[in-house]
Amino acid sequence: MTTKTRKKRWAVSVLTAAAVLGSSLIPLSSAGAAAAIPVSIQVDTGKDRSEISPYIYGTNAGMDMTGTEGFTARRLGGNRMTGYNWENNASNAGSDWYHSSDSYMCTVMGIPDAPGTTECDTPGLVHTKFHDQSLQQDAYSLLTLQMAGYAARDKDGEVAESETAPSARWSEVQFSKGAPFSSQPDLTDGKVYMDEFVNFMVDQYGSASTSTGVQGYSLDNEPALWSHTHARIHPNPVGARELVDRSASLSKAVKAVDPAAEVFGGVFYGFGAYLNLQEASDWEAVRGNHKWYIDYYLDQMKRASEAEGKRLLDVLDVHWYPEAQGGGQRITFGGVGNTETKKARMQAPRTLWDPTYQEDSWIGQYFSDYLPLLPKLKQSIDEHYPGTKLAMTEYNYGGEGDISGGLAQADVLGIMGKQGVYMANFWQIGEDTSYVSAAYKLYRNYDGSGSAYGSTNVRAVTSDLDNSSVHASVADETNDELHLIVMNKNMEAPLQADIAITGDKTYSSGRVFGFDAASPNVTEAAPVTSIAGNHFTYTVPPLTAYHIVLKASGDSNNPPETAPETPTGLKAAAGEQSVTLSWNASAGAASYTVKRAAAGSSSYVTLASQVAGTTYTDPNVTAGTTYHYVVSAVNSKGESPDSAPVSATPTGSTMPPETGLVLQYRAADTDAKNNQIKPHFNIRNTGTKAVNLSDLKIRYYFSKDGSAAMNAWIDWAQVGSSNINRTFADGYVEVSFAAGAGTLAAGGQTGDIQLRMAKNDWSNFDESNDYSFDPAKTSYSDWNKVTLYHNGTLVWGIEPLSASY
Repeated sequence: MTTKTRKKRWAVSVLTAAAVLGSSLIPLSSAGAAAAIPVSIQVDTGKDRSEISPYIYGTNAGMDMTGTEGFTARRLGGNRMTGYNWENNASNAGSDWYHSSDSYMCTVMGIPDAPGTTECDTPGLVHTKFHDQSLQQDAYSLLTLQMAGYAARDKDGEVAESETAPSARWSEVQFSKGAPFSSQPDLTDGKVYMDEFVNFMVDQYGSASTSTGVQGYSLDNEPALWSHTHARIHPNPVGARELVDRSASLSKAVKAVDPAAEVFGGVFYGFGAYLNLQEASDWEAVRGNHKWYIDYYLDQMKRASEAEGKRLLDVLDVHWYPEAQGGGQRITFGGVGNTETKKARMQAPRTLWDPTYQEDSWIGQYFSDYLPLLPKLKQSIDEHYPGTKLAMTEYNYGGEGDISGGLAQADVLGIMGKQGVYMANFWQIGEDTSYVSAAYKLYRNYDGSGSAYGSTNVRAVTSDLDNSSVHASVADETNDELHLIVMNKNMEAPLQADIAITGDKTYSSGRVFGFDAASPNVTEAAPVTSIAGNHFTYTVPPLTAYHIVLKASGDSNNPPETAPETPTGLKAAAGEQSVTLSWNASAGAASYTVKRAAAGSSSYVTLASQVAGTTYTDPNVTAGTTYHYVVSAVNSKGESPDSAPVSATPTGSTMPPETGLVLQYRAADTDAKNNQIKPHFNIRNTGTKAVNLSDLKIRYYFSKDGSAAMNAWIDWAQVGSSNINRTFADGYVEVSFAAGAGTLAAGGQTGDIQLRMAKNDWSNFDESNDYSFDPAKTSYSDWNKVTLYHNGTLVWGIEPLSASY
């Protein structure tokens, strides 16, 4: 795949089919009142145990996203690497960009290449820069070697057809130098030596057997497409026998320098290459009894290895860009697509493993005997070259910035672990990768502190493959920590997941993290609090992926939990426009909940939950106002009674209210009868003075319709979601700002503040008579039925005559 333009992949798969066949956390607003879907999930920690390769959480060069995904393997590959010259860092784009030879790979790696600079001319700098980054991230480096015959000699731009290799625009690639190596390669000999490059890396970093050496080398990139992608290098289609011969020869050269390095071979672009090497001209002549080219390649590499006396292929390397379609569109290219495209995308990972599933594609229709894909590839390995590992070093399921792509990616990562894949590397196509990023974080950094999915796969099955996916692992051989990935692929209905666990440990508590259609942010959801006999139920909203982390009980290191004790010693210290609370630690507490009531009120509302320590500072107060506080302790078994109350009156001067403030509102969810409320706000300052946002509060009035407790989230805010607080009072939700939200300049506006609310039991609201709700306001407009307060004084809107639940 191209590293420059990321353009649409050449539709060779369609051409192949024609030739072969002779013919061409929180539910979505659409959830409504859909009834929950019952799903039975069975987990057995004693069955299907297998090691999960750490390298399935991989990516490709230049596609490191936010840097918090916890990538474990990095590949320097793509079309650019077929014509890359390590001696001067020139590369050729091939058909991706006018067959241009230039210094683009330096740009990808962040190497200065302005006129007059020479850093990009440093031998091997693209590779050393890349490997240095991998070492910093403690990630496996997979580098690509050149095998098509020629590498770019210059950086002078477009290569004309008349300059097809051999010509002065190209240096000949030779696998073995047959002479002493040099750390400063000869730039005038017209040759580029692969074994000299491997030696160059070994000299700098040590062999693959050391902690700093390069661990793997790939035998070029997608050779079945060379005649199309790199017609100036290899204008004729590669032959079936030719690819084996080149692969074996290059591998010998690598192993002679670094015997411990792993060789990745085949690097097949997709099914057309798996099947017959894109209809190689000599395929039928050499095919024999082999079902597809994969079998032949493995068999021939095994024979070459036996003749050489050493393994020449360590990893069978394939690429996979699904051909599945939905709603008349392929899931992988062309954007997110329509509803049917999204549904097909979420189902498409089943082609990797599920024999009961048939996708809507030419592969599924005409070549179903070769599916499901991963078991068939492993079967070929077992039959023709046992011990060879399996990698998928490029893949993409589309919809990278959409929940459908996030769920597909999360499912694929779980499948890779279940199926024993050795390495898998995501390849970016779209600009927005937020949901793919979320999928990686769900496994590798679910709590924001680097906590990860377990390293040993265990059995997990669901009764409903259409609507759900489930994967399970344990952290180590003790089974004390059990990880479940549970996904709801239904667009409308929640799942009522009935989860039963069989094993040698009893699990007593669980934390839950996830993302959903409203936001790719991985956040903590309600904990698992009632587990009886390793059995519990948990509701998974529509289009949601959860990572459930269960802890075992019953041994001296992890005794059973009871109700935590009530906190004692609560103290409140009034400060300047703040109140600081402190209390004694409670036995059995996992966290604390801080609640507050205003003067004259006996109604305490939650101010902060999941407080880890025994102190809390409340910055959202008004000077001169008295506040009452209580604290409760929480663990997986429940919540303690509230502590004895304390009061405090913060000090500080109170500025006169700013009268130039305007509150705007829009209804992000216009369905009045579903299980969430989604008001969005924007505050405009039409006055002449800047205003501290921490001095402002918004009140949105609604009816709760029932007795269940309320939850509220900020999906996104221009001023930062973490800078916005939500508290519930009798008849309204109050939105306030922390000091970190900054100031609202004169003439400025806050931008989007996206509030979302739901009840703990996910029951429906009826907003039709809510004071603040207006479904006609689908874009921001001034709305006086939502109120705004500056330092406690009403400055915008009209309060209702009465407001109550």
